[in-house]
Amino acid sequence: MSKDLSATPEISKEDDRPKWDNKFQYILSCIGFAVGLGNVWRFPYLCQIHGGGAFLIPYFIALLFEGIPLLHLELALGQCLRKGSIGAWNTISPYLGGVGVGTWVVSVLVSLYYNTVLTWVMWYLINSFQEPLPWSACPLNENRTGFNEECYESTAVNYFWYRKTLNITPDIAESGTLQWWLILCLAACWAIVYLCTIRGIETTGKAIYVTAIFPYLVLTIFLIQGLTLPGATDGLIYLFTPNLNTLKNPRVWLDAATQIFFSLSLAFGGLIAFASYNPSKNDCEKDAVTVAIVNSMTSLYASIPVFSVLGFKATTAYWDCLDRNIISIINEFDLPEESIMRQNYTTWISFLNSSYPEKIAGLKLKSCDLQEFLDQSVSGTGLAFIVFTQAIILMPGSQAWAILFFIMLFSLGLSSMFGNIEGVFTPLLELRIIPKSIPKELLSGIICLISFLIALCFTLGSGSYWIDIFDRYAGTVPLLVIAFFEVIGVVYIYKIKRFSKDVEWMTGRKLNLYWQITWRFISPLLLLIVFLAFVTLQMQKPPSYPAWNPKYVCSHIFSELPIKARIIYFSPLSDP
Repeated sequence: MSKDLSATPEISKEDDRPKWDNKFQYILSCIGFAVGLGNVWRFPYLCQIHGGGAFLIPYFIALLFEGIPLLHLELALGQCLRKGSIGAWNTISPYLGGVGVGTWVVSVLVSLYYNTVLTWVMWYLINSFQEPLPWSACPLNENRTGFNEECYESTAVNYFWYRKTLNITPDIAESGTLQWWLILCLAACWAIVYLCTIRGIETTGKAIYVTAIFPYLVLTIFLIQGLTLPGATDGLIYLFTPNLNTLKNPRVWLDAATQIFFSLSLAFGGLIAFASYNPSKNDCEKDAVTVAIVNSMTSLYASIPVFSVLGFKATTAYWDCLDRNIISIINEFDLPEESIMRQNYTTWISFLNSSYPEKIAGLKLKSCDLQEFLDQSVSGTGLAFIVFTQAIILMPGSQAWAILFFIMLFSLGLSSMFGNIEGVFTPLLELRIIPKSIPKELLSGIICLISFLIALCFTLGSGSYWIDIFDRYAGTVPLLVIAFFEVIGVVYIYKIKRFSKDVEWMTGRKLNLYWQITWRFISPLLLLIVFLAFVTLQMQKPPSYPAWNPKYVCSHIFSELPIKARIIYFSPLSDP
């Protein structure tokens, strides 16, 4: 059933297929696809909650035995066959055609909600040009007699995100209305994606020089600025101090494996499509190792400025807490100003507690602990649109830093969108159901237009809830299943010996024992274990999603201090 890849003459002699302008353009495209928003807002979070530097142990083990082997397999497959995901798997065996269709469907679904995240980024970027920043203070109420109640009960950054950006509904059952500002930003995002992908790699190859390189420039600027902020050292110590006891927790190993898998954008079909535009004689082994290492080093590099800024935010919040307590004590005991300072606060508290315990208890002072502020961990949109925006407000020249930050996020997301769209675009070009007379420009336009119309549902008041569900399920379990069958298909259906000969023909050297063992045993076994562990964890608790409901008040983890907020958790599968 399967076919000998290297023996197919039409593959190596195909001259009308587009080609990369140079090797650097191809590597940049793969890096841009792999390095995305998760490198900035998920990897640092995982390091923080899973023992700091100790998390790097399972992370690099997963990189060595899961990430790099699977990346090499996809790049070698696409380069040898010079076809997109559907065509490649049908060529190997008609029985594996479903693997290609699966990657195509996942790329479509992920593209829909991923570009909506870029819509939010664009909205924040536009608002970053205002002075002062619109999320820096609560607006007045309708009577202009005080602050807006919903904003006052939470924080200005929460209010701008949940009400001014999402205009969120209380739960997923209430759809709400389409938000015109998000529709305009969504249309602009898809228009930008269309212009960059209008002729496939012929245009994305040019845009990638900006979208893949610019984020590193911004990260470096943030790194320099972040290290000069007070509290930056505390943030970095907190991030990288190893707690080896956390390695006893199976969840740490599961999160490390899934982070490597999703961070490298495996099983989306985009990498196969990118590699298919390479010449047949190309060192795909070296490419895989290069892309994987750059991706992981980028995650580590991004963690430093992120936690420098978060350390600054925690320190500022800690100082504010101390200052409030100091003012309360000075007023209560009628002490001279500046008699109590941050430096001698602990000494004064010990003295007053022993001398006037009842008075101190009556003041109901806040518990000020720097460690507690550093422990306020969050990832994803919570980090980008709430925690980091709150930290930016406290930085000198906050408007410029906000603009840089959201341009960086947009560039990261856009370069990842190139890979997603390529995973959709390339298979459609190769399918016979699409007439060859249809130009690339029209096909690309149709894809973007249909995607825009479908993605309008994410601009509803309940749209963020659906994105959360899509992110949890559309881009997790399906990818693990697809990757597992990719390895099984190559190793045990096409046969590893034949595939090894194809790779040797392309690279000019034999595959070493590392690739043989990982492809045959370790990688499929790891994928199976991760899949079973993921499903087991999902079964242990009912599915739920966070909701912003003005009728509820509780403590909020994103705030500087324990203050009123409106986050509750709903289960979409609860009994009526």
